[in-house]
Amino acid sequence: MSLIICGVDEAGRGPLAGPVYAAAVILDERHPISGLNDSKKLSEKRRDRLALEIKQHATAWAIAEASVEEIDEINILRASLLAMRRAVEALQVRPHEVWVDGLHCPDTGLPSRAIVQGDSSVAAISAASILAKTARDTFMLSLHERYPQYGFDGHKGYPTAAHVAALKMHGVSDVHRKSFRPVRELLQEN
Repeated sequence: MSLIICGVDEAGRGPLAGPVYAAAVILDERHPISGLNDSKKLSEKRRDRLALEIKQHATAWAIAEASVEEIDEINILRASLLAMRRAVEALQVRPHEVWVDGLHCPDTGLPSRAIVQGDSSVAAISAASILAKTARDTFMLSLHERYPQYGFDGHKGYPTAAHVAALKMHGVSDVHRKSFRPVRELLQEN
């Protein structure tokens, strides 16, 4: 029996708004997916195509999140690890090992390995990176429908000049992370 490895990554640690997403993926060796890479190195169109292929051919995959409230309550690192743990726990197949992009591993009760730049070097982590990013981007587009004044469809909640200007003009919404400095400073001014 071969070792079942689950790749895990998150998307959305840096934005000022929206939840942080994580995905866990167990790839099927019989269905290799070509073109997997760190989601940030792929075009949106390519990510979307690969996300469909991953969902179709992976042995198992799951996407989870940690809310804005959880981020503000426990901090972004712990919220990212919480989302990762939720994604691993949601898998329909139990992996033998969890390989995570970055420096930290979620507490899953399984043997785990943190791999710096794993999203560029390990196919299962790349796949997780793609699923987390596409799921979060889709959610941010839905937030744009509710809050068009912030321009979430363009910057996806990241602290761009346009986003910070919109925050100053329209104030802080309930989907903004109040513990993040630009948002916190605006709240302190008012």
